[in-house]
Amino acid sequence: MSTLANLAKPPALQARPPRSPLTQSLLALRRDRMALAGLALYLALVIAALFADQLAPYNPTAIHMQDRLQGPSTTYLLGTDELGRDLLSRLLLGARISMAVGLVSVGIGCTLGVMLGLIAGYRGGTLDTVIMRMLDGVLAFPSLILAMAIVSALGPNVFNAMIAIGVVSIPTFARITRGSVLSLREKEFVEAGRALGAGDLYLMFRVLLPNCLSPLLVQLSVGFSTAILTESALSFLGLGVQPPTPSWGSMLDTGRKFLSQTPWYALTAGSAIFLAVLSLNLIGDGLRDALDPRLRKKG
Repeated sequence: MSTLANLAKPPALQARPPRSPLTQSLLALRRDRMALAGLALYLALVIAALFADQLAPYNPTAIHMQDRLQGPSTTYLLGTDELGRDLLSRLLLGARISMAVGLVSVGIGCTLGVMLGLIAGYRGGTLDTVIMRMLDGVLAFPSLILAMAIVSALGPNVFNAMIAIGVVSIPTFARITRGSVLSLREKEFVEAGRALGAGDLYLMFRVLLPNCLSPLLVQLSVGFSTAILTESALSFLGLGVQPPTPSWGSMLDTGRKFLSQTPWYALTAGSAIFLAVLSLNLIGDGLRDALDPRLRKKG
């Protein structure tokens, strides 16, 4: 009888199976046009970085002094630099450098920061105090100044820049993870796992950590954009990627010197940094709105 009653109901009145939180978040993200635009722009930058060798019309380090400081043309779509090198080719290779630095540095900061945050939030007590006071000491320094100090001590190159940016981002991931763990460790599902004999590592990495992913995903996008900005700043100051390897920051620094003669030089590098950071910030805003149930209900 119940089956016949359900069949007799109009389709609009039949009960729909509840959607999972992940499905609701994906649907909310799909409706966010700005987030989709940021994702499309970022994917375009990633594709350009991955296939830079195939997309670059010229060798990024090839010098053509007879073509120096030329404006955009059919031969050089974005013009040339002070040594006659093609700016488009150097921008494409610079995108690969920026994406690699962002990926490695955020990976370092996220891995170490999440582990420290889990330990501090779950254990509490003296260990929590020691870990967080050490991280507060790192936060006491401006991030760029601290990154410059680390790179200066290790030596100016791209690998040391990755390490410096990763170290600077550790406290942010640790504080976010610790705050989430503190709000979850006394919940019923954690107590149930503890009562069933689950060990500390299982509770930390299989129970608590999955429930901390929402704010961490948002911070990943924000941290990636911050890493690109920091790497550009270090290269601008001569502490990041070293010549002749192209970098957006070093191109911006060199273009600044020829700003009155060739304004497009600095404009191209600055626009690349702007678009990369803008796309990641749009993705971060979309993830925040999609993963937060309160914001999702308002939408």
